[in-house]
Amino acid sequence: MTTGSASLADPTSLLGEWRLSRVIDDRLAGERSLVGGMLSLTAVSPDRIRWEEQGHWHQPAGDVAVRRGLWLVRDEGSQGWWVRFEDDRDFHPWLPGEAVVHPCAPDTYRGVVHGTPERWTVEWEVTGPAKDYSMSTELTREV
Repeated sequence: MTTGSASLADPTSLLGEWRLSRVIDDRLAGERSLVGGMLSLTAVSPDRIRWEEQGHWHQPAGDVAVRRGLWLVRDEGSQGWWVRFEDDRDFHPWLPGEAVVHPCAPDTYRGVVHGTPERWTVEWEVTGPAKDYSMSTELTREV
């Protein structure tokens, strides 16, 4: 387990506003792009946290406004948490410091969350017939 990641195991320690800085390295296109913005984590119940990203994607062809919504939901069966898509489909277990895999045929997403409740990172490697990129998101607590 990556140092400090155990303290992320309970995502309620992350509630609040975060500065989001994301780097996307698209190996197929040979391009690097950046996303800058904010992440808000808000408890809507003791077992459900709203994950809301908003920002701007700075691409070689120009900037685009972006948003993404997810859920962190306590899974009573496993005593852990799951990340779910906005429509409530399972994405992956919340296991800071451990690798997770999300098969999205024909592509595969391999990720890891690590850091501390003051600064953490979400990293993804995405491969498939039409995808080959890495995405690294650094989150720092907004003061």
